[in-house]
Amino acid sequence: MERMLLPSLMCVSPRDLEDTLRLFEKNGIPALHVDVMDGHFVPNLQIGTAYCQALREMTSLPLDYHLMVEDPARMLEWFPIKEGDWVSVHAEADRHLARTLARIRELGAHPMVALNPATPLCMAEEVFSAVDGVLLMTVNPGFAGQTLVPSTIGKICRLRAMLDEEGFGDVRIETDGNVSEQNLLRMRNSGADMVVIGTSGFLGTRDLGEMEAGIQRFQSLVWPESDAPESAAGPLKERTERNARIRREKAEAEEKRRAAAASAPEEETEE
Repeated sequence: MERMLLPSLMCVSPRDLEDTLRLFEKNGIPALHVDVMDGHFVPNLQIGTAYCQALREMTSLPLDYHLMVEDPARMLEWFPIKEGDWVSVHAEADRHLARTLARIRELGAHPMVALNPATPLCMAEEVFSAVDGVLLMTVNPGFAGQTLVPSTIGKICRLRAMLDEEGFGDVRIETDGNVSEQNLLRMRNSGADMVVIGTSGFLGTRDLGEMEAGIQRFQSLVWPESDAPESAAGPLKERTERNARIRREKAEAEEKRRAAAASAPEEETEE
């Protein structure tokens, strides 16, 4: 499973956007993180539909939408969501989460559920089968430049273990907030494979030369020489096969349970 560095466009000045997009394309950035904020779910307004449409005209890179909005289902059709994009909606903001995730998949995108730092993992557990990833906020959402919430590192570990144990090891974990070089290593080692980069990372400068050097440095941390994609192919295949086996065994056990319940004699009641 390829680990992904996702630059947050809220940290890129509009004056620099065109040149910065070319730099991302040149250096193999796989997707662009787009923070959408409504001023209600979070105390900030960011990145609207016109901006996203302009991005479509400026680059072919997939978009990683993070909808920090109330009732996200009503906004899905407003954005130019395309096949191959990623779309995260918050469990805290959606009354009909499963329905919204299903609609995202119908649009051709990868559905993801997002959780704030203080939101327990159980809020996402019932939709593991409906998502391609879980986005864990490692700061409270709304603003760049915040400090990591320390408990979120353990939360990443617990989520990775939970996903693997329940047969969803192919579900990705994305982290968003204060991804410095040091924190990137902690997140990677805890099980994250998609990381959002902002001002704590290579977007802390407007100088394109410094930014490019930062991209390459972060890429070396995401894929250290001893952990390159080629060497990860074997373990990834094994984990995928194991997860498929776990899901199959659970489905067979549930089918047997239902069959046994259906064939059980009904108890006679005395009149």
